[in-house]
Amino acid sequence: MCCPYPRTGFVPAGTGGQVRNAQRCGTLAHDVGPPSHAWLGLGLSFISALIVSWAYGREHAAAVALPAVTLSHPLRSARLLSTDRRWMLGFAAEGGGWVVFMLALRLAPLALVQAVNASGVAVLAFLSTGGRMRRLGRRERLAVASAVLGLVLLALSLIGTTPMDRTPRSIPTVIWLAACLAAAATFAIRWPNIVRASTLGAAAGLLFAGGDTSGKLVVLGGNWLLAAVPLVIFYSLGSIQLQSAFQHGNILIAAGTANLVTNAVPIVAGIVLFRQVLPHGLQLAAQALAFAAILTGAMLLGDRARGMPAADEPVGQTNGDTVGAAVRHPC
Repeated sequence: MCCPYPRTGFVPAGTGGQVRNAQRCGTLAHDVGPPSHAWLGLGLSFISALIVSWAYGREHAAAVALPAVTLSHPLRSARLLSTDRRWMLGFAAEGGGWVVFMLALRLAPLALVQAVNASGVAVLAFLSTGGRMRRLGRRERLAVASAVLGLVLLALSLIGTTPMDRTPRSIPTVIWLAACLAAAATFAIRWPNIVRASTLGAAAGLLFAGGDTSGKLVVLGGNWLLAAVPLVIFYSLGSIQLQSAFQHGNILIAAGTANLVTNAVPIVAGIVLFRQVLPHGLQLAAQALAFAAILTGAMLLGDRARGMPAADEPVGQTNGDTVGAAVRHPC
């Protein structure tokens, strides 16, 4: 008997026995609830982006006033950060955002959760102006508009469907996580003379991407609970790496680049590694355009940030402006 959902992996909303049928076709990584669960997961992902964007502002303001933080001295760096009350406040908020993000991963496919979460870089730009859109340049306004358009298209692509992803294979998963770690090390160590905040931000983003992918594995349960080990390693190293990026440039360069990489890599992982299959026809086009629009918004912000003067001033030479000449965080 042919599988009733051979290509799309999407079950029409309201179809009886959707979980049983989808499992027979090998499309599910775990039990999938009604369509409302996926929508709730995407809503939680956006809330997580808001929380983490605010937390990044707090962490940046604290990190630029601290001695140099590097992965070459992880224990010393962790001690410096953990004894700073302002940084710990931001880190606590980031931890809360991470808990919300994990709930989102439990309810919706990885690629879709990350696409919504990628809007956080546009939220970061908006928050950096104190909520005043007029203070954003043309490129930043385009970035925010692109992110919003992407979210709308993503929502349209999901109407009447129940998105699912599959259980990944073990060996490709190990290779994927190892590649994230190796690439992060390359950006952090091998190319120190390029725009430093950008490369360190990319390294942090790759580490967080490995952590997010591990997080998706953990919520699958069973033997995948072992992924909690790389999850802790990735997030711990990523947090230290991000603070180092904060110390080498303004918040949009460091957090903007990290946010782009953090979300772009797991979006690919969701489709390639977790084999999240896509809808048909116009909904497929809408979802592809949504991914493109959201990541374009992130790239527009990253490109604008790299063009800012004095963006890579070393720690201790920022003349009191912790966020950069063109960007100020409201907090």
